[in-house]
Amino acid sequence: MSSDVSPDVSLVIPVFNEEGNLTKLHQEITEVLGPYDRSYEILFVDDGSTDASFAVLSSLHHQDSRVRVIRFRKNFGQTAALAAGFAEARAPVIVTLDADLQNEPRDIPLLLARLDSGFDIVCGWRKNRKDPFLSRRLPSQIANWLISVTTGVRLHDYGCTLKAFRSDVVKNVHLYGEMHRFIPAVASSMGVSIDEVVVGHRPRSQGESKYGISRTFRVILDLMTVKFLLSYSSRPLQIFGSAGLLMGVAGMFFGAYLTWVKYGLGHAIAGRPLLLLASLLMLGGLQLVSLGLVGELLVRLNQESRRTKPYSIRETLDNDDEEK
Repeated sequence: MSSDVSPDVSLVIPVFNEEGNLTKLHQEITEVLGPYDRSYEILFVDDGSTDASFAVLSSLHHQDSRVRVIRFRKNFGQTAALAAGFAEARAPVIVTLDADLQNEPRDIPLLLARLDSGFDIVCGWRKNRKDPFLSRRLPSQIANWLISVTTGVRLHDYGCTLKAFRSDVVKNVHLYGEMHRFIPAVASSMGVSIDEVVVGHRPRSQGESKYGISRTFRVILDLMTVKFLLSYSSRPLQIFGSAGLLMGVAGMFFGAYLTWVKYGLGHAIAGRPLLLLASLLMLGGLQLVSLGLVGELLVRLNQESRRTKPYSIRETLDNDDEEK
C-alpha cells in the first residue's frame, strides 16, 4: 500500500517484550482482515522492548507493506504507546489490541460492524476472562465498578485493550499517566456514543504479564484525575471556590458567635479552641478561593500553550521502507 493512500482501518498495537507472539499475531490479523472489504494498516509501537521484539517487527515490516513500526527510546508505558499510535494512524477508524495474543483478531470485524451502526467508540468486554482471579480479575472488577460509578459511563471492562474508535474522536483525547483505560469516560465529555460487545479472551501462552496488583493503586489515582477533568477541568474555581466559600462562611459564623460571646455576654474567648477553628476556617477558605483563581489562570494558559508528547521516538519504519 502506498504511503500516500490512507487505509480504511488502522490497527494500533503496543508492544513490550512480546517477541514470541508477534509473528502469530500478524498471521492471525492477516487471515482475518485479508479477505475483508477494507484496506488496513498495522501500526506496532515498540515500547522500549529489551528482547528481540523490534527485530521481529522489522522483519514483518519488510515482508508486509501494511506494517508500520514506531520504536521508543525507552519504556514509556501503554498509554504513551497508544498516544503515539493514535497520532500516527492514518485511517478514519482506529482499532487497538494487545500484542500478547489474549485478544482475538477475529473479533475486529464485530467491533467495526458496531461502529458502522452509528457508534463512536466500541469497547470489548472479556466476559469469560482467562486470567487468575485474585491477582487480575478481582482487582479489575473492583476498578471497573469504581470507574463506572465515578464517571457515569458504565462499562463492564474498561481494561480491555480491544476497542474501536472513530479517529476524529480519539485523536482529540490527550493521554498521559495510565489514562488509556479511561478513554471512553474522557471522550464522553464530547457527547460521543459508546457501545460494548462481548469478545473472546485467551490465556497467555508466551511471555510474562506486565500487569500486577500494584497497578490498581495507580488506576485509582488516575481515576481521581479523570473525575476532576470531567467535572471541573475547565472551571477549577467552582470546586475550590465552593469548598473555600463553605469554609469561610463556617469560619465567619463561628467568629460572629464568639464576638457575641465576648461583647454580648462579656465572657473571655482567648483560650477557646473554637477561636482557633474559626481562624483556620477563614484562612483556609481564603486559600482555597485563591487556589481556584490560580487554577483558572492555569487553564487559560494551558488552552493556549502547545502540548508536549509523553514519549520519545527512536526511529520509525514506515511504508516507504525508509527509517525516519
